[in-house]
Parts: sequence; structure tokens; C-alpha cells
Amino acid sequence: MKGHLSHDSLVEVPAAVIWDVYRGLQLGKLLNQLLRDVIGTVEVVYGDGGVGTILKFTFPPGTPGPSYMKEVFTKIDDEQRLKEGEIFEGGLKDVGFKVYRQSLQIIEKDVQSSIIRSRVEYEIDDELQELASLATTKPMETLNEAVGKYLEQNWDLSS
Repeated sequence: MKGHLSHDSLVEVPAAVIWDVYRGLQLGKLLNQLLRDVIGTVEVVYGDGGVGTILKFTFPPGTPGPSYMKEVFTKIDDEQRLKEGEIFEGGLKDVGFKVYRQSLQIIEKDVQSSIIRSRVEYEIDDELQELASLATTKPMETLNEAVGKYLEQNWDLSS
């Protein structure tokens, strides 16, 4: 069984400013700063933020399910402002998902605002299809909202 989910978040910051944060490792640093108690922590296991970079997410104590997940960046497209990663260890892979891929795309709405599109694609055996309800964009939505607010408050309008 294959499926996908998508969610759009509006941010009142130019797409180029958001992409500067989302493209590399700065997003993980902001996650650690803004959402440590909500989403957990992220550490770089390998890489410089480009394709092949591996991140380890450790979830806060008391979070149901696996305590961590590892993701590898599989695509970074500067022209489309698109970043994809695939979970290869922990997380929903540990409960039976064969593929769990996440992507974030920054879409320019107008000169001063953007849409952050969060997307999850997954594959799971048909006999485990009841687990498909575990797939969600909610952590990415929470991240996008927090980073969006942070950038709206800290982005220098004169730059």
C-alpha cells in the first residue's frame, strides 16, 4: 500500500529567506533552539547539509513509539526550493513502513510571503495497512509554524 499526505503553511517571509534556512543544517539548529521539548533534538551524524547528509532525531521522553529516527537527505533542488529526505532507521521504519519519505518545498506566494509545502510519501505492506494512520505531516507543520514565526520576528525587512 502506498500513500501520501500534504500540508501547506503560509509564512510572511520571502521564499529566498526561508530557503536559506531550510536548505542546509540551519533548520536543525533552529529545531533544537525552538522545539526541543516538543519535537526533540537533531544531530548531524554525517555530512555538510547536502545530499547524503544523515541526521538523527531523538524524540522527547514520553513520546509514543520509537525514541529516535535517522534520515538521509536524498534530494536538494535549489531551483524548485525542494528538499527530500528518507527515514532509513528508527521512527516509522521500526513499526513496519517500507518507505517513509518527507519533503519540504518553499513556494513563493508573492515578494514578501511564501508557502511551505510539507509532504510525506509512504509505503507499507497491505497486511499492515492499519498502521498507515501513523503517517503524518504534523511534526513538519509544527516545525514550519515555529520557524515561520521566528523568521517573521527576526528577518530584517531592510535586507
